[in-house]
Amino acid sequence: MPDIYDFEALTIQGTSVPLSTYRGKPILIVNTASACGFTPQFAGLEALHKEYAAQGLVVLGFPCNQFGSQDKGSNDEIASFCQLNYGVSFPMMAKIDVNGASAHPLYQWLVAEAPGFLGTKAIKWNFTKFLISKEGQVVQRYAPTDTPASLAKDIQAAL
Repeated sequence: MPDIYDFEALTIQGTSVPLSTYRGKPILIVNTASACGFTPQFAGLEALHKEYAAQGLVVLGFPCNQFGSQDKGSNDEIASFCQLNYGVSFPMMAKIDVNGASAHPLYQWLVAEAPGFLGTKAIKWNFTKFLISKEGQVVQRYAPTDTPASLAKDIQAAL
């Protein structure tokens, strides 16, 4: 049975990272955007990172421009925006597609493992979140409207 450790991704700086690097740690994966109504969630994601990283939580941000062209910038511009505006210190990955034929293989796996409302496979909008267990399996899928703070109890249970 596949798990998250079967995948790799590029960091926003362009370095390939096997997700097996995070084996044994819960992971929160979020598709992000720099010009979205939910963009202020970066602050909440950073707060989760600061509060729980020492206990093992890994927050991974995956910029995506598929929803209303809300992340048009280059990877360098996105990294700068996140750091300057929200102090993001958790790992940001290179911009990807999360839907369609060009969707990153990780996201193809995520949506198959945790379908959305009424079984839909597609990501509906920016800041959809997935909590992954220490064993590499999807624990829960969260809607864009679910604030990072609202995930704290699930994250604590996953730790």
